[in-house]
Amino acid sequence: MEEQLKRLSGELQGELYFDKTMRTLYSTDASAYREMPLAVAIPKTIDDIRKLIAFAHAERTALIPRTAGTSLAGQVVGNGIVVDVSRHFTRILELNVEERWVRVQPGVIRDELNLFLREHGLLFGPETSTANRAMIGGMVGNNSCGSNSIVYRSTREHLLEVKALLSDGTEAVFGALEADRFHAKCDEKGLEGDLYRSARKMLSNYDNQVAIEENFPKKTIERRNTGYPLDLLVATAPFTAGGPDFNFCTLLAGSEGTLAFLTEIKLNLSPMPPKETGLLCVHFHTIDESLRANLIALRHEPTASELIDHFVLECTKDNIEQRKNRFFVQGDPGAILVIEFKKDSREEITAIAAAVETEMRAAGLGFHFPLLFGADTGRIWSLRKAGLGLLSNLPGDEKAVPVIEDTAVDVRDLPDYIRDFNEILKKYGLYSVHYAHAGSGELHLRPIINLKTAEGNRLFRLIADEIATLVKKYRGSLSGEHGDGRLRGEFIPRMVGQHNYALFKELKRTWDPSNIFNPGKIVDTPPMNEQLRYEPGQQTPPFSTVFRFHQQDILQHAEQCNGSGDCRKTHLSGGTMCPSFMATRNEKDTTRARANILREFLTRGDGPNRYDHKEIYEVMDLCLSCKGCKSECPSNVDVAKLKAEFLQHYYDANGVPFRTRMIARFTQSAKLGSIAPGLYNRVMRIGALKSLLGFARERSMPMLHRTTLRKWWERHRREGGDRTATGDRRMTPAGTMTGAGPMPGAGTATGARLVHLFCDEFTNYNDVAIGIKTILLLERLGYEVNLPAHGESGRTWLSKGLVREAKKIANRNIRALKPLVSEDAPLVGIEPSAILAFRDEYPDLADDETLEDAKQLAANCWLIDDFLAREVERGRITADAFTKEKREVLLHGHCQQKALSSVAGSVRVLSLPEHYTVRTIPSGCCGMAGSFGYEKEHYSLSQQIGELVLLPAVRNSAEGVIIAAPGTSCRHQIRDGTGRKALHPVEVLFEALAIPIVATTFAED
Repeated sequence: MEEQLKRLSGELQGELYFDKTMRTLYSTDASAYREMPLAVAIPKTIDDIRKLIAFAHAERTALIPRTAGTSLAGQVVGNGIVVDVSRHFTRILELNVEERWVRVQPGVIRDELNLFLREHGLLFGPETSTANRAMIGGMVGNNSCGSNSIVYRSTREHLLEVKALLSDGTEAVFGALEADRFHAKCDEKGLEGDLYRSARKMLSNYDNQVAIEENFPKKTIERRNTGYPLDLLVATAPFTAGGPDFNFCTLLAGSEGTLAFLTEIKLNLSPMPPKETGLLCVHFHTIDESLRANLIALRHEPTASELIDHFVLECTKDNIEQRKNRFFVQGDPGAILVIEFKKDSREEITAIAAAVETEMRAAGLGFHFPLLFGADTGRIWSLRKAGLGLLSNLPGDEKAVPVIEDTAVDVRDLPDYIRDFNEILKKYGLYSVHYAHAGSGELHLRPIINLKTAEGNRLFRLIADEIATLVKKYRGSLSGEHGDGRLRGEFIPRMVGQHNYALFKELKRTWDPSNIFNPGKIVDTPPMNEQLRYEPGQQTPPFSTVFRFHQQDILQHAEQCNGSGDCRKTHLSGGTMCPSFMATRNEKDTTRARANILREFLTRGDGPNRYDHKEIYEVMDLCLSCKGCKSECPSNVDVAKLKAEFLQHYYDANGVPFRTRMIARFTQSAKLGSIAPGLYNRVMRIGALKSLLGFARERSMPMLHRTTLRKWWERHRREGGDRTATGDRRMTPAGTMTGAGPMPGAGTATGARLVHLFCDEFTNYNDVAIGIKTILLLERLGYEVNLPAHGESGRTWLSKGLVREAKKIANRNIRALKPLVSEDAPLVGIEPSAILAFRDEYPDLADDETLEDAKQLAANCWLIDDFLAREVERGRITADAFTKEKREVLLHGHCQQKALSSVAGSVRVLSLPEHYTVRTIPSGCCGMAGSFGYEKEHYSLSQQIGELVLLPAVRNSAEGVIIAAPGTSCRHQIRDGTGRKALHPVEVLFEALAIPIVATTFAED
């Protein structure tokens, strides 16, 4: 087959991969399944897809259509050729504002479509929790709904027309047909005519009509995706008097790519909703209370009613990003019902919410009823949407598994159904997570099971079997919005009866006689507990690591990635994760891919060192170690940590490259260079030398300052710079301070407050001027500054994967600084990547005997921006210390600052001068990421990342606007990419002092 695939590759304008790496990355989705595909195709044109169809026929293989790969039932997992249209089929083709429709290709992202539509006052309604990366093709394939389905229902109701390639390679357009046109279609020749003739014959049959009526889910259930929707087709005009026009789009929505390959999709649009949104977040003691209260809420016509149970709420406590979104939670409720109302005014919403609260309290339901508006609503929805990923945070091998997570019943049956459901789980000693769409009768229910054991595998199937029977009892739908896939297909005969299942198989044979389109989904599905990610009883060796992986090992941490694909969002959705994917749009460059490749080889690799695989190295290569995944991934998968640990073991087997060691030893080389900084700087400007060392000629190198911060500090201290912390001093040509006297806006408490300044290696050798200004600013504001003795931060060693040396450095620093640092005498740092190592990596690198010290030290380490912001909040620093001049500041936050802290501190202190206005650039990573942007093989990607948001924003800013960036490499990227000089926030504040400090020794080179 390899020769045939090579020939096919040469015929395609797009790409075809059949190497182990790419096949591995496409062997999973967001489900529990794993199966190696034959190949992965990235088609560029419709003709490419035709050739793939012809190849599948000739070689008797299958095509598996895929967009974002966020399916939860294994829809895009299989042994054929995975056809990924997410890279090239991404165009919005046509918009008709008057008739309210849009025509798109299947790879258009739902949220980005709505960004485009917003200026026209329109939107595409259905909204999945994955809407910032879910694509329209996938939403059609799964018939996606979302939290607002009470109003907008499912994708099916908005699907007007599709253009598709049929299984014989011919093209067809499917749309609404009046009865006469339907019958005319039945007279056409070819496969398209066969489809209409078959449908007429099947749906005209009285016995079939009766079987469909008697065995399909209740019509009152809006969310029903079980099998093919013959009940909706039989209700159309050719078969039911007064019915709507016949439209095969009804069938194709939810068909999971098993019938045709869609290339264009025409969608109905809705007007924008009322401008005001309010969320009534009712707290309950139990889930049963919340479900009974849900029926009260629905009487008031909300736009959504979503459940969050205590398991999800507990998981938010350990998630950096979602911890910030718990602000509305009081105590530890058993469940919260988030009820959304959209109206023209807040007063209307407030009145409705009051009525809901009155009714619920009268029924003895609910104990806390916060009503939130504005930006707070986005934070609450972010927490709710993170539910799926958050559930992967459970430590160990027991996970909340997707097995019966998509059942839907009549909303009035929901309380009884959930009670029966939990009784079944109780019988097996299991419990479940409950969350999501209470308002439409569908909760995502995930029992906690260990699929790595034979017993877990047995329970996986047993629970699915019993719940299928329970759903049938309520005439519900086994799938509400996630689809059947290979998870539920096995139970479809029970759900709709053998007669109707035979109709499904007949329909599939008519559309796809050779079974080339996504076989094994919906019909002829293999047993649901086969081809899982985890094989029962599969053994893996113990993994010894340098990093501490709390309550788990490195494999279990990689396994926290459930494939939800949050890392596939683009720069238009905001956030940092994942910068390399944002630039390349290549699945190989996602956070998910890196976790998957590591999991694969740690689980199934060979040899004594399971890290020793070039495939892992290649996939990890474009990870910038930005730490965005640590906070933005709801599963908290810290790929930067995984990459660093992997590299250490990979280098153990393959040796450390020269450039890697040189970058790691930056502090030593800078110390040596500081003897003759002018000579060092001239040498580092030589293009040929940069190229020889593996750096990009186009990139300027960081220059050494004429002195070091420590040398300046020693001179400053000797010459009286520390005599008083509140004096009005001026800097002498020698770099010392003169003058005294209190300053407006500075602290007035008796005695200066002590601050230990962490003299990181970048500030000590390169950004000395910023270090000097930091010290002078702190002294001017009433603080006594001390530069304690300590070593380098270890950041360069960490970034290059030399973790053992970083561990030694971390432990030395912990021992040196712990006796000095406290809440009253904190450790403050200038460079985010250096000081935040104390909070992030140090507790994971600390020896057992220094672990508690590391934790205490971490609690008292502050980024200078955050420290100053805290002091402002405590009233110790006021605007009186700063100029009244009017200025505008444009701020770019550092990646690790955004991931581990927040840019809020930077915004707060930059806004302190009375007439300074601060705008935050909605940028992710700048693209530099320490040494990454200097390396010649990464330079181009570094620039691509910078050009997504940051660099255009800087170029488009007015000349007088101050550009601020806390990170040293961020400032370097801005200078190289735009020619503009970015300032550290400390520099901005220093220059804004009401009584300026005259400086003559700040030159950088």
